[in-house]
Amino acid sequence: MKILYHHRTQSKDGQRVHIEELIHAFRAAGCEVIVVEPGSASDTDFGDESKLIATIRRFLPKAAYELLELGYSVVAYRKLRQAYLEHRPDFLYERYNVLTLAGTWLKKRYGIPYVLEVNSPIYAERLKNDGLALPALARWSERHVWQAADAVLPVTAVLGDILVTQGVDRSRITVIPNGIDPADFATAPPREEAKRRLGAEGKLVLGFTGFVRPWHGLDQVIDLMAQTGHAHWFLLVVGDGPARQALEEQAARLGLADRVRFTGVVPRERIPETVASFDIALQPAATEYASPLKLFEYMAMGCAIVAPAQPNILEILTHEQNALLFTPGQPAAMARELARLADDPGLRTRLGATASETVVSKQLYWSGNARRIMGLARNLTRPGSPVQSATVNR
Repeated sequence: MKILYHHRTQSKDGQRVHIEELIHAFRAAGCEVIVVEPGSASDTDFGDESKLIATIRRFLPKAAYELLELGYSVVAYRKLRQAYLEHRPDFLYERYNVLTLAGTWLKKRYGIPYVLEVNSPIYAERLKNDGLALPALARWSERHVWQAADAVLPVTAVLGDILVTQGVDRSRITVIPNGIDPADFATAPPREEAKRRLGAEGKLVLGFTGFVRPWHGLDQVIDLMAQTGHAHWFLLVVGDGPARQALEEQAARLGLADRVRFTGVVPRERIPETVASFDIALQPAATEYASPLKLFEYMAMGCAIVAPAQPNILEILTHEQNALLFTPGQPAAMARELARLADDPGLRTRLGATASETVVSKQLYWSGNARRIMGLARNLTRPGSPVQSATVNR
């Protein structure tokens, strides 16, 4: 199959991991993938956003920036049209972004089957976190794109329900969660060896990966470490982010500076060997509709996981089977589950083994995601499908 893959993502973080892994999986499955992306996407280091976009955001009024985002749709459409005419792909696969209409235009003009990946309700996120100068325009664009796609792929069922409330027919929704490439984790060292490399021998390593924000709840973990007095507890935070300085200051204030370590941004290829050192993997909080990439990495490495018992997490994890789950927003409940795992090596081993088995039994692989998407696309392109009928009748 030929796939025209379009995205507007310019930051190199978990979003970029999803993009690169899925493209790799499509190609490994024998597909030709033609990628259309912003030209500035390549000037970014992992963990950062585009320097050009950061500069524009700093100096442009918010309304002007949002109109510029919308205007980029014209640029993207020209690129998509050129790629379509040159390669004649079987379908368009687009990673949703607010104020981006190029995919809908290509579908309308050429009748190409349009598959849309949705990772979050970006309109609501931006309205809440950054504010929008033109909220009505952003809301319209989101609904328009979601409803225009022939197949919509949210990363969780919770997000799928949000799509339904915005007018997307449930029959066009297929949940495709994040995943892992097992080859990335096959050569990771045993846990004790991984600890030795990090200088954490003899420690109970509590681990967290990702971009560290205040709402992630790592401050509660540091408080718990101070309260328990267990000198062998060691918190390893693999990543960086706006909460790092406050957390480091908190650790120093509580006399834990030597037991809390931030690695900073770690290259993707080193994530498995770092996660391999975790005795207990932490997901203290999670966005209610997200499919946290870190969970799949924790599971692949056979870590004992502590996470909130909320609907999107329950789509993957089950309390007492492959993780210990606690009532969201209750630090005392999280502390109880952490203490249970800390005191019970057998429980850690059992939960970690079952977590690893879950990855296999549920086929939580990028390769599996690619095959499912290819199957959906074939259904859209077969004679008699609604998409083909509409194309014939143009």
